[in-house]
Amino acid sequence: MEIIDNKALLLKVRDPGRITTVIPKSKILDTGEVLVKWGLEEAQVLKNLKIKNVPSPITAHYNWPGLYKPFDHQRTTAEFLTLHRRAFCFNEQGTGKTGSVIWAADYLLKLGIIKRVLVLCPLSIMQSAWQNDLFRFAMHRTCTIAHSYSREKRIDAVNADSEFVICNFDGLGIIKDAVIAGDFDLIVVDEANAYKTVSTARWKLLHSVIKPTTWLWMLTGTPASQSPTDAYGLAKLVNPQSVPRFYGSFRDQVMQKITQFKWVPKKSSEQTVFDVLQPAIRFTKEDCLDLPEMTYTTRDIPLTAQQTKYYEIIRKNMLAHAAGEEITTVNAAANLNKLLQLSCGAVYSDSGEVVEFDASNRINALKEVIDEASHKVLVFVPYTHAIHIITEELNKCGYDAEIINGAVSVSNRTDIFNRFQTSDKPKVLVIQPQAASHGVTLTAANVVVWFSPITSVETYLQANARVHRAGQHNPCTVVHLEGSPVEKRMYKMLQGKVDIHTKMIDLYKNILNETP
Repeated sequence: MEIIDNKALLLKVRDPGRITTVIPKSKILDTGEVLVKWGLEEAQVLKNLKIKNVPSPITAHYNWPGLYKPFDHQRTTAEFLTLHRRAFCFNEQGTGKTGSVIWAADYLLKLGIIKRVLVLCPLSIMQSAWQNDLFRFAMHRTCTIAHSYSREKRIDAVNADSEFVICNFDGLGIIKDAVIAGDFDLIVVDEANAYKTVSTARWKLLHSVIKPTTWLWMLTGTPASQSPTDAYGLAKLVNPQSVPRFYGSFRDQVMQKITQFKWVPKKSSEQTVFDVLQPAIRFTKEDCLDLPEMTYTTRDIPLTAQQTKYYEIIRKNMLAHAAGEEITTVNAAANLNKLLQLSCGAVYSDSGEVVEFDASNRINALKEVIDEASHKVLVFVPYTHAIHIITEELNKCGYDAEIINGAVSVSNRTDIFNRFQTSDKPKVLVIQPQAASHGVTLTAANVVVWFSPITSVETYLQANARVHRAGQHNPCTVVHLEGSPVEKRMYKMLQGKVDIHTKMIDLYKNILNETP
């Protein structure tokens, strides 16, 4: 296949007539070759005719706007998406999937093929990933977030005629009628494993808003990671012809019944899952040679209503105590620690008692990160009680997590580290930062999650270096979970390598002066 003047494709095929009969802007040359106009619609038709290596015109007719140049794998991913109305993107976490999707969607908008895009994603990445990346990669496009405590405001966000509307998974039910009436031509589902089960209300809701003409791109770095049967719900949305009508029939294809309660995957299940989850594109971090060695991302997680209430109570008490008094670094650190503890879900009272708060939003976001991770995960948590709450919740949900903190003996730590590096389990280590920030190699993981920030830049950098050291063969990702104003300020300081201890008074004053 040859591209002629960026306007036409020259093809050598056995049966030229099958192309000219379905593509009006094509002709057979005297040489027997076929000349086809190089437009997106023509490229899609050629793809449907099983012509190999058909390029999308996005490669030549798009200027890739934004603050950054696309990586090679992002160009290839965007090209793939423009050629498929329904498709999967299985690129690993940290490879820049959102950028690829935004550029591909922007190109379709530019051509007038689509008019509006609905993005469905976890609450924690609506702003930090999607809204922020839309500004970075397509700042000329309009965007609204359909999330508010008010039903009316959510609906108003959909009706505002923005080209991109971002909504969390469970918010779709509130805006369903507005979405159906809103002429959304493209629906993007990020972390699509949330729709793996067809019997859930969430799956049925999404299915009800997809029209036969709707473009649908589903994104996840870990398709069918728990069981081959997880592929059924995803395939039923993107490529329903590839799976049986009923779930039980698909289960029989990929699973073998051992006892009344136990099923195991068949040897052929991997190929079956691959076949039904098509069309798909996948880049691993190892494939992306132009990626930076360490990528930093943020998940913005709203405090729960209970946390929000008491956060403001603590801040106002700090303000009252500060009136007319000189605040020392020690006092500032102690008071700010209360806010950080609250954000984590467990506050230590002056008497040493622990008061637990609802931190479900943050724990759910942590699970999402772990689900998307292709390798093992380190979770750094500064506070002992929060460590136990998190680990208990993860194990209850089947994630197989173990604790590393000061209470774990040296011999037990060594055993846990060895098993983490050499065995399948544990998959997750929940770590007090000071207990594993120096001298330990944990390269079986390539994702580091900070459940809450710390004050020491040195400890922060050393903790991240547990995965980013000799023996690591995969690019690494550091994920910051943040929800309170104090956390956002501290993460910025840590990434800027600002010693928070020396700036504690300034940070304290900034928190006091915040507008609630």
